This record gives sequence, C-alpha cells and structure tokens, in this order.
Amino acid sequence: MAPWALLSPGLLVRTGHTVLTWGITLVLFLHDTELRQWEEQGELLLPLTFLLLVLGSLLLYLAVSLMDPGYVNALPQPQEEPKEEQTAMVPQAIPLRRCRYCLVLQPLRARHCRECRRCIRRYDHHCPWMENCVGERNHPLFVVYLALQLVVLLWGLYLAWSGLRFFQPWGLWLRSSGLLFATFLLLSLFSLVAGLLLASHLYLVASNTTTWEFISSHRIAYLRQRPGNPFDRGLTRNLARFFCGWPSGSWEALWAEEEEEGRSQAV
Repeated sequence: MAPWALLSPGLLVRTGHTVLTWGITLVLFLHDTELRQWEEQGELLLPLTFLLLVLGSLLLYLAVSLMDPGYVNALPQPQEEPKEEQTAMVPQAIPLRRCRYCLVLQPLRARHCRECRRCIRRYDHHCPWMENCVGERNHPLFVVYLALQLVVLLWGLYLAWSGLRFFQPWGLWLRSSGLLFATFLLLSLFSLVAGLLLASHLYLVASNTTTWEFISSHRIAYLRQRPGNPFDRGLTRNLARFFCGWPSGSWEALWAEEEEEGRSQAV
C-alpha cells in the first residue's frame, strides 16, 4: 500500500487547520505588531492570553471534528428502547423510516450523511472544514467553538492591522509587510465566515431548528404537515434543551405534544 493511501481526508484537513492556525500566530509574533511590542516590553499577560485562546480554539476544533456527532446505532442499547407510554404518544402518521443506505430505523430529525456513511441524530450539516458531521452530540460544542474562534480571529485581525506600515516605498513595504498584509486579508475572510456562521447557528438554536430543516423543510415529512416549527418551545426552553439537555425527552414525544396542542386549539 502506498504511504499516501494512509492519509485520510480528515487527517489532511485537521493537519492543514493546525498548521494554518500556528502559522498565522507565528506571523503575528514575528512582525512588528502590538503582540511583539508587548513581548519586548516584558508585558506577557496579553501575549499569553492570546496564545491560550488560540490553543483553546484549536482544541475545541479537534474535539468537535473527532467526536461522535450522534450516530444512530444499528442495534439500540436496552436503555435506549422507548417506553411503552412514549411509543403510544408517537402518531402513526409519522412512522420511523428505515434508511435506504445503512438500513437503520431513523428517529425524527435524523438524516443519513453520505460522507460519514452513517445516520446522524438531529442532523445539522456535514462540515468539510472539520471532515465531520454536526449533529445532536457535538452541535453545542460547535457553537462554542465558533464563538471562541471569532474572538481569536477579530483579535488577530486587530494585531495584524497594528503592524502594517503604509508610508513606505512599494518595494520596501512589500518585503517588510507583504506577508502580514496577506495574513490580514486571510483573517478578514475567516472573520466574516465565522461571524456569519455564528449568527446563523445562534438563530437556528434560538428557534430549535437545524440547517438541514431550515433549508429543506418543504421536503421533510414531519415539517410539511405543520405550518410552523413543531419543536420550537420558546427561546429559554430552546436554549436550555440545546446547551443543557433540559427538558429531556424524545423528539417524537415533543412532536406528538405539539400535534395534540394543535388539535386542541382547532377544536
């Protein structure tokens, strides 16, 4: 087997992210930015804080990209089997679907990911930059990662700008600040992407929906049957369930509760 055959896409993507992260950090330290000025003046608190934030964002990235996003088990464990009263609450109009790819029974809000070749609970999307799905288990950590990453990017953007000196001859400026200016442009692009992603995911979390459901609601059976989002329980309860897992319960039971409330209001 050729050596490069052992290099999986996930390994290449995570290695690239790690190298890029520390490469940009090194550029900010080597050029005449405020980061380097603080270091030369012996004021190490802010440089160390920046390094810790960079390290924290990198560790969160690796945690989200390597952890189980919420795979649907082919053979459910005994403790995962639904109780009889919970099964009775699930309307017959929404039977569990059997995935045509991996042949497991899909609970509500699950979807098969062709890249991961598994069904994911509360599937949000497959993130190519992490080479992993964002699902029920790692979505909260993904949002925290986006928030921390945005802080690091904006701070890095400010530091890169502080080191740029434009009042120089073009050739001299290009040799002394060309790499820093390229870093500034790269940080600007990453900050824009991270900011938009964070804003969109906070909106989705606040309304208890997912990227897949938001984009494809017209093609999803359990959403087509209701005019609104059957899982939305208000901002406070949505945030509590997303970040703390409270109140607990299956999505089928929550859907049935919303269906029953809708029928009561109609009567």
